[in-house]
Amino acid sequence: MTMTNLPPSSGDGNCYYILTEDCSYGSKLFQAGNLCFCSERSYLRNFSDDRRPTCFLRVIMLDDSSTVTINMEILQPVPEKMASFLLAVSSHCERLNYFLDRVNLEAALRALPGHRVMAKVEHQYFPGIIRYIGSIYRSTAVLSPIFFGVELQGEGENKGRSDGSYHGTEYFKCKKNCGIFLPFTKVQFVPDDNYGKQKPKADTEEVVPVKVGDAVSFYVDEVLTKGIAMAVYRKGTQWLVKVCPEEEGTTDIFREIPLDSVVKENLQSLFSPFESNVGLGPPNQMKQEVSESSEECDGGKSALEVNSMVQITLDKGTRVSGIIRWLGYLPQIEHKMAGVELDEDKGISDGEWLGKYYFHCAPKRGLFVKLQCCQPDVRFQSSHSSYLSLIDYGGQELLPQAPDSFPPLRNEAAVRVLRGRMKGIQGHCNSCYMDAALFSLFSCTSVVDSMLFKPFLLCDRNVQSILRDEIVNPLRRTGFVNAKSVMHLREQLTDKGQCSSFTNAEKDPEEFLNLIMHQILGIEPLLKLQSGGQKEQDCYCYQIFMDKQEDLVVPDVQQLLERSFLSSDLKLVEIPSCFIIQMPRFGKEYKMFSKIIPSLELDITDLLLDSPRECCLCGDVATLECSECFKDKVFAATGLKQFCSSCSRQVHSHYHRKTHKPRELHIPEEFHTRSAQGCQQVPREKMELFAVLCIETSHYVSFVKYGPENDHWMFFDSMADRHGGENGFNIPTVTLCPEVAKYLDLPLAALALKQPRDMDGVAKRLFCDAYMYMYQSKKMALYK
Repeated sequence: MTMTNLPPSSGDGNCYYILTEDCSYGSKLFQAGNLCFCSERSYLRNFSDDRRPTCFLRVIMLDDSSTVTINMEILQPVPEKMASFLLAVSSHCERLNYFLDRVNLEAALRALPGHRVMAKVEHQYFPGIIRYIGSIYRSTAVLSPIFFGVELQGEGENKGRSDGSYHGTEYFKCKKNCGIFLPFTKVQFVPDDNYGKQKPKADTEEVVPVKVGDAVSFYVDEVLTKGIAMAVYRKGTQWLVKVCPEEEGTTDIFREIPLDSVVKENLQSLFSPFESNVGLGPPNQMKQEVSESSEECDGGKSALEVNSMVQITLDKGTRVSGIIRWLGYLPQIEHKMAGVELDEDKGISDGEWLGKYYFHCAPKRGLFVKLQCCQPDVRFQSSHSSYLSLIDYGGQELLPQAPDSFPPLRNEAAVRVLRGRMKGIQGHCNSCYMDAALFSLFSCTSVVDSMLFKPFLLCDRNVQSILRDEIVNPLRRTGFVNAKSVMHLREQLTDKGQCSSFTNAEKDPEEFLNLIMHQILGIEPLLKLQSGGQKEQDCYCYQIFMDKQEDLVVPDVQQLLERSFLSSDLKLVEIPSCFIIQMPRFGKEYKMFSKIIPSLELDITDLLLDSPRECCLCGDVATLECSECFKDKVFAATGLKQFCSSCSRQVHSHYHRKTHKPRELHIPEEFHTRSAQGCQQVPREKMELFAVLCIETSHYVSFVKYGPENDHWMFFDSMADRHGGENGFNIPTVTLCPEVAKYLDLPLAALALKQPRDMDGVAKRLFCDAYMYMYQSKKMALYK
C-alpha cells in the first residue's frame, strides 16, 4: 500500500481524506476512519508558494458536515472514487481497515458489471453476478456512497431482498428476492472464467514469456548462447528481444533476437543436466514443451504453492499464519496436504510426520493440514500480484521497455516522499534487520546500486530483479514497500542460502548482507584488507575488534577504526566505495561504550596501504610510521603517527621514545621529491557517513542522512506501530530528527555527562545504540 500527500491537479474539485487516528475537536471526537474533504482551491491556497505551508488543514467531515481543523499528519489522501466506495461502509474502524489493507478495495475499483462474485448475506457467502455499480441514494451530498447491485445465483437464490429495485427505483432486473445491494466489504471478488472473453485477444497476439531482466538463451549458428533481456518490444507484427550476451563481456554490445528464438534461462532448469540432449532442442520445440507444462500447472484448482504465505483457521477459531514448505500426499490420507511452517509456536511438529521428515523448521512451528484449508494471507495480497500474469504473458500495455530506474531521494524530495506513517519498508515477522539495512543502503544513496543492474557472473537475477523492482524502485518512487515484497526476497534467500530461517527468525544485518552480496549476487567485495604484508583479505563488512580502552570514554568512529586497524596491523589495499563498520562488543556486555559519536567524515588517508602520508608534525611527506607513538598525545589527540625523516630523528631522540621501532613507509614515485615551492600536497581521502543502524532489545532501526546539513537526519522504524491484533499488520514510520545536530555540536565533556533519558527525540538511540555505520566515497562509487 502506498500513501503520499499528493497535491491536487486542478482547483475546481475536492480533495478527500481519511483520518488515520482519533481526533478531538472541541467537544467532538472523530474516530479514525472518518472521511472528510476540502476544496482543491482551498488546498492550493493553503500551500501556495507565496506563504509558508501549514501543517493543519481545514476540512469538512462527510458524516455530519462539521468544519474541523486537523493536523495533516493524521490525514491520508483518498481518490474520489475510492472515497465513494469507503463511504458505503458504516463502521469507521472497518472503513480504515479496508483502506489500509487495500486488496478488496482495489478489486472493487477494477470490478465491472457482469463479473462473478461471492456475496455475503447473513454471514454466508453465495455466488452472484454484478449487475449494477453506483449510488442508490437520492442525495445532494458532496459525495454519494457506491454500492454493488448483485444478482444472487445457485444456492443464493431467494436469499436476496429485491428484484433489482431499491426504494422504488429500478437499477437492474432479476427474479424476486434474488437481488441485493451491498458495500464492497461484503463482496468477494473472485477470478471470472468469462473475463478473458470480455476482452478477446487479437488472433495475431503472441505469448510473450520473457520480460526485461530475465536470463535467456538463444541459438547463434546452432550454438547455444546465454544473455540478459534488456528490452522487449514489437516491430510491426514481430516481437523482438534486445539481449546482452554474457560471452561478450560488456553491456555495451547487444543482439536483437526474434522472440521465437529466445527462451527464459530458468525454464531450461526444468530439464536435468544429464538430459541436456533431450531438453535443449531447437528453440521452437523447446518453447512448445515448456508451454504445455505451464498449461498443465495452470489447470490446477489451487494457486498455492511451496513458499506461498497462507492463513489457517484452527478448530477453535484461532487463525494462524505461515509459509507452505511442502505439498503432497501423506500415507493413508487421500487429500492433498500442505506442510506449513507457522510464524508462531502453535504447531505440533518440526516438519516430521510418522517418523519421516517432509520439511524442517523449529519445534512447534510445523503443521500438516489439507491444502484446501489454506487461504492466501490477505495481509500480503496486492494489486501488483494480480497483474503478474499479464506482465509475464503478453500484456502489451504492461510490458516494460527497459528496467525502471529511480534515483535515490535527497533533500526536499526525500522528506516529501519518505516522511510519515506507513512509509519506508513494512516489517513482518522479525524482518527488522533486513528492513533497516535495505532502507539505509538504498533510500538516499546510490553507492551500491550496482547490485541492482550489473550482470555479475554469479548473479542470481531473480533475486536481483526482486530487490530492484519490488523493493528499491517502489521505495524511491512512492516511499513505501509492502511486507510481501520483503517476504518474497526472504523466501529467495532461504532457498539460495540453504537456511530455512530467513523467513521468520531473528538475524543480524551483516549475515543478510554477506549472503546477498557474496553468495547470491556475487558482487565484488567492498573491502580489500592486508595484515602485516600477508595475503589480501576480502570482506563486505568490517567488525571492529579491540581491547577495553580505559582512556576512551566517549569515542568517535574515527578513533575506534584507527585503534582497531593498529591493533590488527591492518591496511586498506584500495579506497572502498562503501565502508560498512560494525561496532565493538565486549564480553557479555552488548556494548563496549555507553555512547559513540558518529564521525560525519571518516579520514582513511593513514589507513591506506602504499599511499602517500603526511608528517603529523611538519606536514612534509612522511617516510616512517611509529605505532608506539600512537597514544602519545604530545603530537595529537587522535590519528596514526607518521613522520618525515628529520622529525622522526628528533621525536625519537627523547629518552621515552628511544626504544620505539618506526617502520618505513612506501612512498609513491611522484612524492619522492616535492617542488621547491612546496605546492605539492598529500591528498586526504575522506568518506562521508550516510546511514547508521541501531539495535535495542533485538529490534533494529536506522538513521539516514538525507542532505548535506548536520540536521538532515531521518529515523526509520519498520515496526513503529501496529494496526489490529494478531491478524493485523505493522505500520512503518519515517520521522525527521534534526535534534541529532544539537548533540553533534556539543563539546565532548558535555556529551559524556548527558543522560540518555534526557536527550531529545530519538537522538539517544543514535548515540547509545549504534550497531553499524555506513560510509561512502562518492568519488570511488563512480568506478565500482
